[in-house]
Amino acid sequence: MDKKTKDLLGKFNIEGEPISITPYGEGHINQTFLVETDKKRYLLQRINPFVMPNVEGLMENICRVTEHLKKKGTETLSVIFTKDGKSFYKGEGYYRVYDFIENTVTYQRITDERVFENIGRAFGTFQNQLADFNAGLLVEVIPNFHNTPDRFCKFEQAVKNDVKNRAATCSEEIEFFKERKNTLGKIVEGLADGSIPLRVTHNDTKVNNILMDAVTNDARAIVDLDTVMPGSMTYDFGDAVRSGANTAKEDERDLSKITINLGLFKAYAKGFCGAVKQSITKKEKDLLAYSVYLMTIEVAIRFLTDYLMGDVYFRTKYENHNLIRAKAQIQYVKEIENNMEEMAKIIREL
Repeated sequence: MDKKTKDLLGKFNIEGEPISITPYGEGHINQTFLVETDKKRYLLQRINPFVMPNVEGLMENICRVTEHLKKKGTETLSVIFTKDGKSFYKGEGYYRVYDFIENTVTYQRITDERVFENIGRAFGTFQNQLADFNAGLLVEVIPNFHNTPDRFCKFEQAVKNDVKNRAATCSEEIEFFKERKNTLGKIVEGLADGSIPLRVTHNDTKVNNILMDAVTNDARAIVDLDTVMPGSMTYDFGDAVRSGANTAKEDERDLSKITINLGLFKAYAKGFCGAVKQSITKKEKDLLAYSVYLMTIEVAIRFLTDYLMGDVYFRTKYENHNLIRAKAQIQYVKEIENNMEEMAKIIREL
C-alpha cells in the first residue's frame, strides 16, 4: 500500500494497521475499495461529486437514517468518522469509510421466490422502522428524482431540441410516452396535497442493494443509501419489482422474452406488505401495483431522453444502447399494463 493511501486512511478512526486495499463491487457512481487492516475490514469509497454535489447533505442524510435504524436494533451501515469528527474527508476528492459487513452476499438477479420475499420484507421493514422519522429533516440530494411529470417535461424538451437528430429514429417510442402523459402524476399530486404521507425512501431498491446472509439467504442490511430522501414508500415498492420481477435483462433486445414474473411479484409483495401493515395507508396500498407501472415508465422515459440528448447520463456499451434500453422498458410497461388487474388483486388478497 502506497504512502498516499495510508495517509488517507489515517484520516479516519479505523482499527489496526492497513495491510491491503483492492477494488470492490460493481457500482457505477462511486469508486469502492475493500480495505484490510491487521484487525478488521472496511469499505473506502470515493464519492462522485458530479452525481452527488451536496456531499455534506448526503452524508448527513445517511448518518441520520442509520442512527435511527440502529436505535430500532436493525443491522445497517456504520459510518466511520474522521479523527476531527466528520462523516467524510475532503482532500483531492471526497472520501468516506464504512465498516465492512462480514459473511454476506449480493445478487444481481433473483429467481428464488423465497429470497425475493425476504428482500421485500427487508425493504418493508426499512419503511416501517422509519415511519416515525421526520422525512422533512432529510436533504433532497437529487431534486425531483422521482418526479415523473418533471421527467416527462425534460423528455419533451429533448424531443423538441433533438440535438443529435435522433427523434426520427424513435418516433414510435416518443408517441408511446405522449399517449400516457396523463397517467404519470398520481403520486406527485398525492404528496403535494397530503393524501400520501411523505416518508423516508431509499429510491434505488434494486436487489443488489441489499446484503443477504451468506449461509441462510436472509436479508441482513440495506446498503447504497446515497439516494435516501423524502418521498413515497410506493416508489421503493415499484422500483424493486421493476428491477426484480422482470423476466429479462434491462437492455434485452428480444422483446418476446420480456414480461413480469407474477410469482416473484407476489413473493415480494407478501414480504413487503407483511412488514408495513402497521404503517401503510389505504391510498398507499391502492397505489402499490400502479407504482410498478410508474417506476418502469419513468426509467424508460429517462433512457429515451438520454438517447435524444446524446447519451450524456447513463453509461453506454454500444451504439444505440439507450434506445435499446428504452424499447425493452417500454415492452415491460406493456406487460405490466396487461397484468395490472391481477397485480392489484394480489395486493388486495395480501
